[in-house]
Amino acid sequence: MGTRITSKGQVTIPVDIREAAHAGAGTELEWSYDAVAQRIIATKAKSRVRSRRSRFSVLRGTAGTGMTTEEIMALTRDPNGT
Repeated sequence: MGTRITSKGQVTIPVDIREAAHAGAGTELEWSYDAVAQRIIATKAKSRVRSRRSRFSVLRGTAGTGMTTEEIMALTRDPNGT
């Protein structure tokens, strides 16, 4: 089983290898090259502990301007009303 490297340096990992390695979409890989064996080696990156909260949820409620939603919206509207 073989794949080709595209002009952009991309490769497709065959589905049976992805499934065996439990490597789905978003899995991070680390690459190395063994010059003696002339092999390119891809290994799953060590998993990083990620919060279950989204990166945006940590910002929720941090505006703290004391303004109402209507006042904030008024600032974003065209002053000429167009």
